[in-house]
Amino acid sequence: MNRRDVIQRVLLGTTALIVLPSTFTSCSKDESTDPTTNPNPNPGPGTSGSKITLDLSLAENSVLNTVGGSKIVQTLIVANTGGGNYVALSSICTHEGCTVDYSSGTGKFVCPCHGSTFTSSGAVVTGPATQSLASFTATKTGNILTINL
Repeated sequence: MNRRDVIQRVLLGTTALIVLPSTFTSCSKDESTDPTTNPNPNPGPGTSGSKITLDLSLAENSVLNTVGGSKIVQTLIVANTGGGNYVALSSICTHEGCTVDYSSGTGKFVCPCHGSTFTSSGAVVTGPATQSLASFTATKTGNILTINL
């Protein structure tokens, strides 16, 4: 075996050690956590009682001015559900921690990984998730949307 073969085998082995473990665990459930709880029950910074404020006049938040528009803010998904109503839920699916999306056509929040769906209050409609998404109060005053954590 020459030097070139040794280097190639070392590089191939190193790559396999790095890539394969993440491939095998990318969609597996972490057995060290309780599957009945939200993986991140307090998605905002700080402690309970803190707030997130969004200025809807800013370009980065303009999607929320349109009915059906949604945006991920920290670990929340915020959606304009129409009639001046806004919903703020944990964006982390309680099944295996994927980021949920808002489907304006159905008014539901959908996990793209395994198909769990949730209502605008965070309740589970279809599994495999069994626990609701954490829900937070969102109030609009003028151009400011305030989410109480």
